Amino acid sequence: MAVEYDLVIIGGGSGGLVVASAAAQLKAKVVLVERDRLGGDCLWVGCVPSKSLIHASRIAYEVKNAERFGISYQDPQIDFAKANRHVQHVISTIEPNDSSARFESLGVEVIFGAGQFLDGQTFEVNGRKLRARAFVIATGSKPALLPVPGLQQAGYLTNEQVFSVQQRPESLAVIGGGPIGCELGQAFSRLGSQVTLIASKDRILPKEDPEAAAAVQAQFESEGIRVLTNTRVDRVEVLEGEKVLWMGNQKIVAAEILVAAGRVANVESLNLEAAGVEAGKQGIQVNGKLQTTNPRIYACGDVIGGYQFTHVASYEASVVLKNALFFPLTKANYRVIPWATFTDPELARVGLTEEAARNRYGDRILVLKQEFASVDRAQAEAATGGFAKIITKGNGEILGAHIVGPSAGELIHEVVLAMSNRLKVSALTGMIHIYPTLAEVNSKAALQLTKQKYAKNSRLQSILEKFFQLRRSF
Repeated sequence: MAVEYDLVIIGGGSGGLVVASAAAQLKAKVVLVERDRLGGDCLWVGCVPSKSLIHASRIAYEVKNAERFGISYQDPQIDFAKANRHVQHVISTIEPNDSSARFESLGVEVIFGAGQFLDGQTFEVNGRKLRARAFVIATGSKPALLPVPGLQQAGYLTNEQVFSVQQRPESLAVIGGGPIGCELGQAFSRLGSQVTLIASKDRILPKEDPEAAAAVQAQFESEGIRVLTNTRVDRVEVLEGEKVLWMGNQKIVAAEILVAAGRVANVESLNLEAAGVEAGKQGIQVNGKLQTTNPRIYACGDVIGGYQFTHVASYEASVVLKNALFFPLTKANYRVIPWATFTDPELARVGLTEEAARNRYGDRILVLKQEFASVDRAQAEAATGGFAKIITKGNGEILGAHIVGPSAGELIHEVVLAMSNRLKVSALTGMIHIYPTLAEVNSKAALQLTKQKYAKNSRLQSILEKFFQLRRSF
């Protein structure tokens, strides 16, 4: 059967757009199918709007707390609708980069519509049958539905609706203690909502270093956010116009509910069975080359589960591009995957946690920790909460790092670069850092390896002591 395209890409989010753009510029014949609008969750209901709202809320927080710097102020008047207009302005400014016009100018054919596989070599959309040498599924994910009695009837927000809210809710119950719940919970709190964060685990941000997550929780509580851990909502009801969440005999009354309790892959309408593509609870099953159980069909991004970040979807797209257009020889390498949670303080991570490293290497690991309180720039900005923690082997090989504090999402990249190039932690001390900068936290943390080794080496200390005694005698 003759094929019409080199590549049919299903899904116009981060992963799909990267594949489409690069493939078209390589002169492949490409068609991109999107059921809604290009840009995906990241542009419309994810990274871009959330970071815009977080920035607005951070300004509100700084204004409220300006007196600590000797700056008098009146209580700031927060116009929530105007803050939301800032969010929408940022989206509209970035949107042309992901527009159909731009991709068509690159040579990509763009089709809007919901489609499905007819077989392993044919995808149908709007009555058209698209045949290709290879397919890429990049349909992303959506918020998971919670089977909580009364929740649907009471109504709730997810990340798909929350950025369209024009009036600030006086009170907000956030179900979910992961990154989305924490980021948006703090943002709404700083913009004037009374926020209760409900986490089912024993701490918020359960995938992070416990000590780092505790620093974020302590900041939340200092700002008046109520944090409930080991707590699950049993049922929801509406009483006198307000939403009541019940956890056993305990109840929370809130004007609005935000659900941020996990994601599920967007696969239900694709008719994957007809294409011979298997999917499980976590999403579409892929091998190391990101091929599905039909080797002609690839998948990347949230739809395969794993690391659900825009930057990982873009990386996976680069792997898919090589394999789908040329020869399937490249494997995805997840050895060094960084991410950040954009709360205040920010929390960034790459590699293993201390617990995971101990489970794997036992007592052979070293934990190098540096508080921001000992970094002069942090003192100058009154941003001394938090720390950098680097986990290494005794020989200086970096196993992982965690930074919780100001600009953590930026600062982690020094460690990412070192790990990506298999540099020892000493590389962070060997380079010259500008003074005073927050980045000194990395070099100061790395220096702890030398200090720890020296403190444990009494023989070396004795030799050095005798050496200097001898020098002083001449």
